[in-house]
Amino acid sequence: MPIVEIVATLNRQRGLRMPVAQVAQRKENLYFRLLPQLKAVPEVLEHIEARHGQLPFAVVSGSALDSVTASLTRLGLLDRFDTLVCAGDYQRSKPHPEGFLLAASRLGVAPGACLVFEDTAMGIEAATSAGMASVKVPPPWERVHSN
Repeated sequence: MPIVEIVATLNRQRGLRMPVAQVAQRKENLYFRLLPQLKAVPEVLEHIEARHGQLPFAVVSGSALDSVTASLTRLGLLDRFDTLVCAGDYQRSKPHPEGFLLAASRLGVAPGACLVFEDTAMGIEAATSAGMASVKVPPPWERVHSN
């Protein structure tokens, strides 16, 4: 979900009056400041590396294109993705399937042939609504780490 939509939703649901544009800009500034600490999810990275060149890949994000591009560049993964679907590319955010369906269309792949890696319940719901299989990627604090 785009940050402006998140802030507006919080304002509406919680009776807040946060200045949407100002909070969105602050979030983006903080994100870029923390970007050097970004790490890929090892299991997802393994899948990307194993299948790159064999399967087309897309990113579907509620973030702006510059944030997504910066993240993928930081991780050394930008060249692995055939298309990026970001905030502004679609009208209805997750849990609506529009972003995923747009990605499938850009890739020339039937939705039923897609596998989505998602870290949110809304993303899983969007993938399911799009007719796509999905894998829930748990947040870092829920992942099992073997030593």
